[in-house]
Amino acid sequence: MLEEFRSRDIPYSRVLSSMCTIPHPIAVKAHIEFINANLGDPAIFRGSAELEREVVRMIGELLHHPNAKGYVTSGGTEANIQAIRAFRNLKRVENPNVVVPESAHFSFDKAGEILRVEIRKAKLDCEFRVDVGDVERLIDGNTVGIVGIAGTTALGQIDPIEELSELALEKDVFLHVDSAFGGFVIPFLDLNVKFDFELEGVSSMTVDPHKMGMATIPAGCILFRDESFLKALAVKTPYLITEEQYSLTGTRPATGVASTYAVMKYLGFEGFKRVVRRCMEVTRYLVEMMGKLGFEPVIEPIMNVVCFKCEKAFEIRDELYKRGWVVSAIRNPRALRFVVMPHVDFDVIDRFVEEMKKVLRKV
Repeated sequence: MLEEFRSRDIPYSRVLSSMCTIPHPIAVKAHIEFINANLGDPAIFRGSAELEREVVRMIGELLHHPNAKGYVTSGGTEANIQAIRAFRNLKRVENPNVVVPESAHFSFDKAGEILRVEIRKAKLDCEFRVDVGDVERLIDGNTVGIVGIAGTTALGQIDPIEELSELALEKDVFLHVDSAFGGFVIPFLDLNVKFDFELEGVSSMTVDPHKMGMATIPAGCILFRDESFLKALAVKTPYLITEEQYSLTGTRPATGVASTYAVMKYLGFEGFKRVVRRCMEVTRYLVEMMGKLGFEPVIEPIMNVVCFKCEKAFEIRDELYKRGWVVSAIRNPRALRFVVMPHVDFDVIDRFVEEMKKVLRKV
């Protein structure tokens, strides 16, 4: 019976739109070992809690701050909500607002609604990076924080985080960097870009190991510069041995912690670099093959996300879906969007391009 339901899922080998992927085999083994561990009760699951602290340290070290504080979340949405919640609680202003780019993930809209924080959206420049001047224009006395994206969902673009850091320091507001995707990509690329805790103005970061970190789902992470942000999230837990809890959810699986630790230890920096390099090679191959079909990228891919200009993007997306292929489409600019995850190899691209030729003859 279960197999019947599972068989209805589209296999990853035909998915070219998701920022999640097939977990690494070592992650699956670790996941199973910690299948019944609950991080919501760290006094009982002491080893799991210790492992979580080590994972936070390891990810922090990757992002130039091994002393970062935080925890493993259910994903980027929870991490982004918690960052805004911490900013709001620390600033304690009436009618708080946060300035985010127009390219920000929809989780910030959720955060605004849940936390009753106004979400102000700054314009993008011609390269689809946030316009820092417009961010500055939107800041006022009730602004508790600003947000930059390191690996936008639509284009994989990186906002000018260094300029945002300077602005945050100048205006005395917090800066959150949403690197849910880019956190496990940018450190392994040969890019001369600063986007993390190396910058003094960065207060917090979102990173998702269940994306390019190849951990099992769910495994996100929120990192803060110091413990004061966690303290701002703490609530009393009178019936537990531990007196406070700072996570958004109560019961929390340790599987994401264990699988993240396992993959990071197994691959190491050089292993992840090989994975990212391979994804970039396949991304460039996709650009080449789509070019032969007459498609031009919106921007040259910075990481393994690429969009192709296409007026009939939604019609093509829908026709591909009918044929068992999953790509996504974006409205501004109108384009077909692809994410080249580790499960996407050269053979997948070749098979997709052959299907694409048939679709183009129909739409």
